Amino acid sequence: MRRIFAAALLYLAALICHVRAVIFYSTGDPTFNTSAPTGSLSGSGWQWVGNWEGFAGTPIGPNCFLAARHVGGNVGDAFVFGGVSYTTTAFFDDTVTDLRICQVSGAFPTWAPIYRGSGEVGQSLVVFGMGLSRGSSVVVGKNPAGWLWGGNGGTLRWGQNTINSVVDGGSYWGQLLYALFNSSGNPDQCQLAVGDSSGPVFINDGSGWQLAGIAAAVDGPFYTTIGGSGFDAALFDARGLYYIDGNGDWDLISGRSPVPSGFYATQVSVRAAWIDSIVQAQDNSTSEPLFSGAQTALFAVGLLGVGAVALRRRAKEA
Repeated sequence: MRRIFAAALLYLAALICHVRAVIFYSTGDPTFNTSAPTGSLSGSGWQWVGNWEGFAGTPIGPNCFLAARHVGGNVGDAFVFGGVSYTTTAFFDDTVTDLRICQVSGAFPTWAPIYRGSGEVGQSLVVFGMGLSRGSSVVVGKNPAGWLWGGNGGTLRWGQNTINSVVDGGSYWGQLLYALFNSSGNPDQCQLAVGDSSGPVFINDGSGWQLAGIAAAVDGPFYTTIGGSGFDAALFDARGLYYIDGNGDWDLISGRSPVPSGFYATQVSVRAAWIDSIVQAQDNSTSEPLFSGAQTALFAVGLLGVGAVALRRRAKEA
């Protein structure tokens, strides 16, 4: 039986210094993939990533950008895109996912197209984030298993992975794209960590690069023994470790083949109609925001608790 559970990327964010970068299988170099992708990955999303109070945000219309609502923020905060600072004027929160649309004053020069199909599973992805980099090695018995969340970094980086499945994250998280941290031969293979929340996931199904997801959660934490001290890590093989399942029981991770941890991103395609309704209305300046500035501030504080709640799921070993 293969069992994995996930915790929000916001976990302990308030206690960690601003050291941010994507975790890679091939290298712990903090300067790796700190500039725009080239070659076949040229135009894969780097040009559409802005800075939303230390997290990523992605323009999706003339005056709207998409973010993860669990990262918080307030109306009036600045969103920096293309070296220009835009003041947020309204928030529009989805009621069934972690998505938040933020309206700004002014107009973006460009924005990302969203994916509207249903063929995400099996697609190669490019993800952008500002989260923790690779730390010390994790060894289970005598077997290398992955790396602890580390430090270093401080700039936007990108990595690759493949969408393994779509999972139901429940009433708050909604439908989630799930990608595994496999020990593949791709040097850009990555896992996410604290600070990568709200990072965009792009895919290209042959019709150009489109926004398919917004980073939401990762698998973990993990435990060395029953009742042991938990730790967060990017693991390409979690066998021999424990986790606490949805019933509060300690479960040993086992299987005939490696069990990698993974990350989750809110599926954009299933919320395309809602996104269109907000973006088009704001472009015409005819809609009222979901929350006022004061209401948004109170909501963001409450959401910190929600974002730290563990997201749990189970899947059977093939």
